[in-house]
Amino acid sequence: MRKNNFKTDSKSVLIVIIALISNALLAQQQTITSNSSSYFWKNVQFGGGIGLGFGTGYTDITLAPSAIYNFNEYVALGLGAQYTYLKQKNYYASHLYGGSIIGLFNPIPEIQLSAELEELRVNINLDGSNSNSQDYWNTGLFLGAGYRSGNVTMGARYNVLNDSNNIYGSAFMPFVRIYF
Repeated sequence: MRKNNFKTDSKSVLIVIIALISNALLAQQQTITSNSSSYFWKNVQFGGGIGLGFGTGYTDITLAPSAIYNFNEYVALGLGAQYTYLKQKNYYASHLYGGSIIGLFNPIPEIQLSAELEELRVNINLDGSNSNSQDYWNTGLFLGAGYRSGNVTMGARYNVLNDSNNIYGSAFMPFVRIYF
């Protein structure tokens, strides 16, 4: 009779030990998972740009949100989206939309170097003629440098893929970049 009690007690103790260990392991896994998630989001910054240009018969509106992940104080990588509406009265209306991948490098806190690969779909509708409408992809590779103060960087970038068919008036462009 003593052997049966020992076997029953051993099984009960073993079940309790397994339950306690598995509960401790699950609690540890949940802590690691929730800490990893919060650690990831602490390193993400959101920002982008807004552009407005108006003139006599001319409209230019741009929305360009983006997000970056800071791997450390020196390197960040991110994605961006862009939509631009351009209209010249009695001449054309154009929609540009697409995305970009941006890499940022801060050798010192005040200096920011950047590389951005941008792919935009361009739709141009010439007024008075549907046959002259154009739809095509435009690729840009911008290398830039800027002065950084807090969340704001002001600088210039250069499109190394610039050619005569490029949608921008110049390969050289100033920028203001803001991330929160």
